Amino acid sequence: MPTLLQPNRPVGVTGYGAYVPRYRLPASEVAEMWTDGTAEPPIQEKAVPGLDEDTATIAIEAARNALLRACIAPTDLRAIWVGSESHPYAVKPTSTVVAEAVGAAPLVQAADWEFACKAGSEAIVAAAGMVGSGMADYAMGVGADTAQGRPGDALEYTAGAGGAAIIIGPAETAVARFEGSLSYVTDTPDFWRRPKAEYPSHGMRFTGEPAYFHHVVTAGEMLLEALGRTPADYRYVVLHQPNLKFPTRAAQQMGFKPEQWQTGLLVGRIGNTYSGASILGLTAVLDVAEPGDRIIVVSFGSGAGSDAMSFEATECIRDRRLLAPTTTDYIARRTVIDYATYLRYRGKLLMK
Repeated sequence: MPTLLQPNRPVGVTGYGAYVPRYRLPASEVAEMWTDGTAEPPIQEKAVPGLDEDTATIAIEAARNALLRACIAPTDLRAIWVGSESHPYAVKPTSTVVAEAVGAAPLVQAADWEFACKAGSEAIVAAAGMVGSGMADYAMGVGADTAQGRPGDALEYTAGAGGAAIIIGPAETAVARFEGSLSYVTDTPDFWRRPKAEYPSHGMRFTGEPAYFHHVVTAGEMLLEALGRTPADYRYVVLHQPNLKFPTRAAQQMGFKPEQWQTGLLVGRIGNTYSGASILGLTAVLDVAEPGDRIIVVSFGSGAGSDAMSFEATECIRDRRLLAPTTTDYIARRTVIDYATYLRYRGKLLMK
């Protein structure tokens, strides 16, 4: 039987928040530039940060929304952990910027997390452990990215921007109880960026097998086994979404049905938000979930590993989700830009 990670005291999602930049680059713009429009875009469009936006500002907006729903003071937080693969600084924490901006500093534990696309989910698991141990009553995990993609590379179609924040607190005040988690990792180098490299490299189809599918499916199935559950016991499933095909195929392979994964599948409209992808999907599900609905979330980070988590919505969710903008609100708020504007906003035009 797989070993389930569970806290010593019951905990859950006390507050949650999302943020997605308003600018959208249609995938057809990328195809027109690099293939004269002959390529079939893998998604509809992706979110692009504005000139004044980065991982820190995205994390701050998501964190503020999470605090609104948690109905706690920022100083009640005892940890703020920001997971990302696009931190603004190579050496300077994003987490301290977030802590100051939301009013949680200085008496708060702060750190930045990395593990490619699962940096956010590992921060949430750690927050559940910290609160579940009794060291703190509230801890926040954030996943946020302004993902990078080399011009003309396959990643440029899907590398989007966005983030989500989850506050873990006592189960009695939670909008969704944390039932347990399970992590599965191996040394599978499907995606990497060496020091001083401007863009990441990837193993093309190698990122599907043995990377994404092996880790996501294995972690998800092991969590179900450890909990004694089947896919039918869940209303929603959220899998990491680098594109539309991968999570759809993995969910089918695990035995889930389209109505279980469609609500949290956001990649087609905002792109792959990397460290925020699976957590943003969770926020979209929490925006519509009803008390008693179970949700399974499985992240994926290249390198490689997956965190599988199980939640159950509570009666608190109906009122508290109204206290901040929904994930769908941010997705619907959009301004379309062309490829040239995208290059300028992302700083890809170098003047020498």
